[in-house]
Amino acid sequence: MTATPRKHQGGRAGRRVLAAAAGLTTLGALVAAMPAADAHDKGHGHGHPKPSRTVDVQLLSFNDLHGNLEPPAGSAGAVNEKQPDGTVKSIPAGGVEYLASSLRTARQGHPYSITAAGGDMIGASPLLSGLFHDEPTIEALNKIDLDVTAVGNHEFDEGAVELARMQNGGCHPVEGCYEKGKKFRGADFPYLAANVTSEKTGKPILKPYTVWKKNGVKIGFIGVTLEGTPNVVTASGVKGLKFHDEIETINKYAKELDRQGVKSIVALIHEGGMPTTNAYNYDCDSAGPGSGLSGPIVDIAKGITPKVDALVTGHTHQAYACTIPDPAGNPRMVTSAASYGKLFTETTLTYDKRTKDIVRTAVKSPKSVNHIVRRDQAKAQDITDLIARWNKLAAPIAGRPQGYISADINGRGSEAPEKPLGDLIADAQLAGLSPADKGGAQLAFMNPGGIRSDLVHKASGSEGDGVVTYGEAFTVQPFTNMMNVVDLTGAQIIQGLQQQVSGGNAASPKILQVSKGFSYTLDMTKAGADRVLVDTVKLNGVALDPAKTYRVAMNEFLAGGGDGFAALGQGKNKLVGASDLDVFDAYLSANSSASAPLAPPAGGRITVVGKVAGE
Repeated sequence: MTATPRKHQGGRAGRRVLAAAAGLTTLGALVAAMPAADAHDKGHGHGHPKPSRTVDVQLLSFNDLHGNLEPPAGSAGAVNEKQPDGTVKSIPAGGVEYLASSLRTARQGHPYSITAAGGDMIGASPLLSGLFHDEPTIEALNKIDLDVTAVGNHEFDEGAVELARMQNGGCHPVEGCYEKGKKFRGADFPYLAANVTSEKTGKPILKPYTVWKKNGVKIGFIGVTLEGTPNVVTASGVKGLKFHDEIETINKYAKELDRQGVKSIVALIHEGGMPTTNAYNYDCDSAGPGSGLSGPIVDIAKGITPKVDALVTGHTHQAYACTIPDPAGNPRMVTSAASYGKLFTETTLTYDKRTKDIVRTAVKSPKSVNHIVRRDQAKAQDITDLIARWNKLAAPIAGRPQGYISADINGRGSEAPEKPLGDLIADAQLAGLSPADKGGAQLAFMNPGGIRSDLVHKASGSEGDGVVTYGEAFTVQPFTNMMNVVDLTGAQIIQGLQQQVSGGNAASPKILQVSKGFSYTLDMTKAGADRVLVDTVKLNGVALDPAKTYRVAMNEFLAGGGDGFAALGQGKNKLVGASDLDVFDAYLSANSSASAPLAPPAGGRITVVGKVAGE
């Protein structure tokens, strides 16, 4: 089942073929109008196939862009590079103008080149994209010739209807078209969601796989998001959907592709691992295949059928290119390119034209390497023009001064369990919701994953150093989750703290950011729930009483038990307040001025013994 090829924005030299899976049903009327996968034969680069039995196929991949069209600010926009002398250097990276240039340069001389992504292209985006429901990012991805992506959990932030619009096009159902005379076209590339089905029909809501073709070379792509997506997305975003096991789903569709004669298969998996170091260029196979990687993707990789030749992963925002043997003992690459477009991965797949499969021997196994998207290269002019066009529309809102800071206040870019920006956000939530008529909050919790950027002292535009604009505040808190204040017992609060470092969060802890006056000690030399030293948990210097009820402020995601915090979802007497962004903006306005800017919080609320994984 193929569709008439659509011409890409800006044109292209070649055409690609992405043959869709046949006979797929969709999520009711939501995706009923979804076109079949594009039938473009996309031969990036120049030259002709060599008259030999094998051809090298270049796979370029990235993940977790999150609508970062412009270079991410501060430490969130840097990658760590290990130097020959063992030291680590921080290098500014990212920005789609540079990503486009990097990919276009990389494709040169490669007649067989595919660009794929591991999910979270959109969602949790800076204002430039988020204000327009990520239409600018989809347009940019079309321009950089993305061939295919898996869905990530953040593709479901606004629900299945909005995701279908991202694929199919059409103007926003409430806000309409953003530019006069221009209708949103949707993605030129297929979104794959093999393990996401409709509860009503039991069928995938989007295509489970697609096949790239050129000159007889065929490579199948299967796309899945993490099975635990409902745990990391608000309930409204996944309503009516069911998420299935990653291994079982990939193996099912790999078998189907194999029956169709597609022997070369790549899995795009929005789930990942944690490397032992944060330097992007370390050798994670140095002590044995995959020895430098831990986390969910390791067991997933070990369970996926040998029919799959490479795994492109994501979700954890880490950088790695590891070899984890498949169940048959053959080497297989598992890669991730950090986040925000700061890296891209280049994998060489040697395609055997006789067997139609990828050669995976110890000698000629696919090789992968991560490359920095450097900012000292020329920008892609078409992306520069796109950014300027959308910035003009966003400017009246984005540039509005919101507050003042005296120095960088790091959030996403901080590797500490207690982040300066996390303290600030929790303090803002406590201040906004502590009045009796606003909920009477006594403490506030903030989930670390909800902090999407840093507050940077250096001006991003003409606003002046130290000025926090609305756009910058939006980039930090883009979800606009509504704030909740609930009753929780001291015992439930302690249980919530324990869930940071136990159960599903044991291997990769999620350390809640806490408001001033709340303190406790984490002992990471212990195991599971014992890591929280219960007798150190205090509010305003007084030990928390397990039997007493406290009023706790948090966003609706946490209050719904998100991120594995089931105890926090047991709150009663809920009061719904303003959005987290409005509360944050109000705090910045009320507590800072040009002459008295906010300083980074001093910290010291969470005492940590040992090391938290992921630091």
